[in-house]
This record gives sequence, C-alpha cells and structure tokens, in this order.
Amino acid sequence: MAQNAYKDNPVTAQYEEKAKNLLKAELKRKGVTYAGLAEKLAQIGVQENERNLANKISRGGFTAAFLIQCLEAIGVSEARL
Repeated sequence: MAQNAYKDNPVTAQYEEKAKNLLKAELKRKGVTYAGLAEKLAQIGVQENERNLANKISRGGFTAAFLIQCLEAIGVSEARL
C-alpha cells in the first residue's frame, strides 16, 4: 500500500487518534507537560522541543518507538488500551 493510501485510510486515522489519546491521558495522569516531557526525553537521549512535541502529539501520526519512548520517559510501565 502506498504511503498516502495508508495515511488516508480511516482505520489508520482511528488508531492514530487512539495513540494520541493514550499518550495525552498518560501525560495528564502523571502531571507532565510537553516541556516536562521534552526534559524527560532528553534524559534518555531523545531530543525534542516542546513545540515539536505538541505538534507531533496533536497530529497523532507518530511511531510506535516514539510512543514507547514517551511512556518510558514519564515512568509508565503499563498502559490500558
């Protein structure tokens, strides 16, 4: 499947929304702002600034690796889907 066809798929959009909501909920639960997330990511060697994080998370189209990096950085060891 071509990249654009994948991105335009409503099922893909549905799962991107779920990933975004999962990450935002965990950030809220832990009381971590985007600035705080940027600091915590830097501690594990991931360089992102607050603005880039806000944009990336609001789009929801981030990689599984990024999601796991964020969850680990804020101390989430289990997540419920």
